[in-house]
Amino acid sequence: MSKKDKNTKVEDPQVEDQAAATVEAEAEVEIKETKSPEEQLQDQLVAEKDKFMRLFAEFENYKKRTTKERIELFKTASQDVMISMLPVLDDFERALMHIEEDKEAEELRKGVLLIYNKLINTLEQKGLSKIEVSKGDTFSADDHEAITQIPAPSDDLKGKIIDIVERGYKLGDKVIRFPKVVIGQ
Repeated sequence: MSKKDKNTKVEDPQVEDQAAATVEAEAEVEIKETKSPEEQLQDQLVAEKDKFMRLFAEFENYKKRTTKERIELFKTASQDVMISMLPVLDDFERALMHIEEDKEAEELRKGVLLIYNKLINTLEQKGLSKIEVSKGDTFSADDHEAITQIPAPSDDLKGKIIDIVERGYKLGDKVIRFPKVVIGQ
């Protein structure tokens, strides 16, 4: 080796990492050799308890997650049925409005109203609820679906709901159909 080769030292990071790992391993062996068998067993017991607690916590989180997913699945399963029943409710409401005009069909109106109320009560027990909207309420794109805009009959009805075309419904806390409204310009 020349004098120049002796003075310049090439550093290899892998060699340094291996040397550091070897020193740490030797230190662990020395520590283990200085510990009594009881202390070594105690350390192993603590490590196994820690491992068990982590596994137990992970299992508890799994149970909570699957329970939550199952509840969501039940809600969405009934959601499809509820959505398919909404046109039937709309038809009942239209029938009741039409029968109200005909004064001779009082008994028919009572029968249709009885069936309508029974259907509404059954669906409400399963979590369906009407979204209350009335004429003159302020229009909000987050809460309503605008079908059309017409000139407002008065200045105070500009940007407000003039007519309700279809009712809106919620299943639990989730809106399954927004109310369809006509708003004034």
